[in-house]
Amino acid sequence: MTKEEMMLQKRLVELSRIAYQRGIVTFSDFLNLNELNILHTTPKDQFLCRYETFGGYNLAERQIAAFLPDALYYEYEYPFQQIEITPMNRKFAEELTHRDYLGAIMNLGIERCKLGDILTTKERTILFVKDELSDYILEHLARIRHTSVHTSFIPSFEQNYELEYEEIKGSVASIRLDTILSLAYPLSRSKLTAYIEAGRVFVNGKLITSNGYRLKEGDMISVRKMGRISYSGILSETKKGRYMVTIRKYI
Repeated sequence: MTKEEMMLQKRLVELSRIAYQRGIVTFSDFLNLNELNILHTTPKDQFLCRYETFGGYNLAERQIAAFLPDALYYEYEYPFQQIEITPMNRKFAEELTHRDYLGAIMNLGIERCKLGDILTTKERTILFVKDELSDYILEHLARIRHTSVHTSFIPSFEQNYELEYEEIKGSVASIRLDTILSLAYPLSRSKLTAYIEAGRVFVNGKLITSNGYRLKEGDMISVRKMGRISYSGILSETKKGRYMVTIRKYI
C-alpha cells in the first residue's frame, strides 16, 4: 500500500470514529475503484460503525462512503447533486466525449474527488458533484471545447438507470477473466494479463490480480481508463468444449 493509500485508509477510519463518537453521519469524498477497494478490504474491526456507499445510481463506479452511527434511525441524504449539461445550440454542437467534459470541469479548479460519474448520451450529460461545488459549476461551466452549454439541477435521478451498451457474443475456451476481457478489447492475451497483474481490473468493485479468476453470471468488470463490461453468461457449449458467451460492453 502506498503512502497516499495509507493516508486514505486512515482518513476513512477517522470518519468512522467521528460518526460513532458524535452520533452523526459522516461522508467521504467520491471514491474511485481503487479507493473503494481499500475501504472494503480494510479489516472491519478498524471501523467503529458500519458504512454504506452510493454514487447516484446502482451501477455508479465512483461512490461516496457514508459512516452510520448505530443509533441512526432516520433518513439521510448523500451530499451530492445531479447536474444536467446540454448544448445551447444542438445543431452546431460538437460530439463531446467523457474526457472533454471532465477536462472542462477540472479546468475550473475542481478536484476529481469532488466529482462522481459523468454519464454522456446523445441528448444530455449527467454530472454527479459534491454539494459544496454544485452552484459553482452552474455559474461557471459555460463551454465544453467550442460548444456553449446550459447547466441545470436535476432534483432526482433514477437509481436503476441503465447504461448504454453494446452486446457482444463470442466463443471462449473457459470463463476466465482474461478470456472474457479479450472479447471486449482487441488486445493480446499478454497485454490483458499485464493490465490485470498491474491492478487495473476490478470485478464487482473488488481488485482482481489473477488472470485465471473465474467469472460468474452477472459479474461487472471495470478496467481503469478502458471502461466496463458485464458478463451475461453462457449461451451454449460446443462439441469441442468451448463456450459461446455473451457480454455487455458499456459505451
